[in-house]
Amino acid sequence: MMADARSRQAAVHRAGLRLAFMLAGLMLVGMSHAQEPLKLVDDVDLERYQGTWYEIALLPNRFQRRCLANTRADYRLLEQGRVEVTNRCQRSDGSWIEVVGEARRAGDDLPAAALEVRFAPRWLAWLPMVWGEYRIIALDDDYQLAMVGTEDRRFLWILARQPDVAEDRLAKLLDLARAQGFETEKLSWTPHDDR
Repeated sequence: MMADARSRQAAVHRAGLRLAFMLAGLMLVGMSHAQEPLKLVDDVDLERYQGTWYEIALLPNRFQRRCLANTRADYRLLEQGRVEVTNRCQRSDGSWIEVVGEARRAGDDLPAAALEVRFAPRWLAWLPMVWGEYRIIALDDDYQLAMVGTEDRRFLWILARQPDVAEDRLAKLLDLARAQGFETEKLSWTPHDDR
């Protein structure tokens, strides 16, 4: 009887060890697939960032699925470092969609290039889930070309002050996006004819 108890105890111990090793292995696999945080630009002067930006390319997303062409964003600096965001695009029937939102710093402990944006009504602004990430991962010195993404790498936009970008400059942005883990082969290119 004592031998049976020891045998059961040893079996439980072995099963516990197997489970512990299996969980440790799963944790290591999970950690190996965790993405590094995005490398953001060092600094952003929101006063220089304001104005019109043309969407050059994006990773397709559900909230822009009705946008066919001529997508652009207009940023206007407000008080207390907030930014009014007006996004506009043209549908396939030629009509326009326009939505107005607000951007702000994502937190005092985060870099200036870590912003968040909301397009929900202002009275819902207190809800954390209405704010989406807006991480500036590339910005040239002249504030003529920018790339914005999210930490989960599901959203990416290439923006420019003009509707066309030189191929060599675009290639550099695509290399940077790939190096940060974005699937650039899935980018959709935005046509512009409203210049």
